[in-house]
Amino acid sequence: MKINLLKIIIFSFVVFFISVFWMGLKKDNNYNTTDLTGNVISSFKLPSIYNGDMISDEALKQNQFTLINFFASWCAPCRLEHKYLIKFANHNKNIKVLGVNFKDKKKNVINFLNELGNPYDYVVEDRDGKASILFGIYGIPETILINKELIIIKKIVGPIDEKQFKEIINLIQ
Repeated sequence: MKINLLKIIIFSFVVFFISVFWMGLKKDNNYNTTDLTGNVISSFKLPSIYNGDMISDEALKQNQFTLINFFASWCAPCRLEHKYLIKFANHNKNIKVLGVNFKDKKKNVINFLNELGNPYDYVVEDRDGKASILFGIYGIPETILINKELIIIKKIVGPIDEKQFKEIINLIQ
């Protein structure tokens, strides 16, 4: 009798653990921040890379649209998308571009922008990466399009390409 009870208990544990393991395999464990669309961005205050003046979310309310781009000089995909940020800066008056420099040295950022051109209306620094977490950023480059009410309209994970450039232009017209 003790042996049968022991077999039932062991069998129950095995079935339970296999079930939990099976459910874990079916669960999507990828970190996904696309559900941020439609939400208001978190309040922030970050120093300008040039003069240390604080730039906050309140400053962005003056813009019809703001494209918030998280980048670093050491980021190869950031270099790939840079030409599209330049296109935003040169071709559209409805949008301002905020560059949030992610965990980079100030001199490297300035050299990066001098080399490739500065598409940003504002450039701020997030030295330790903590402010970027408030935006749901978990890698760079990432870009968030917001309106003047600070509502997230679109989030792009990875470098902006021609297709995404056109999508953003369509959204802001």
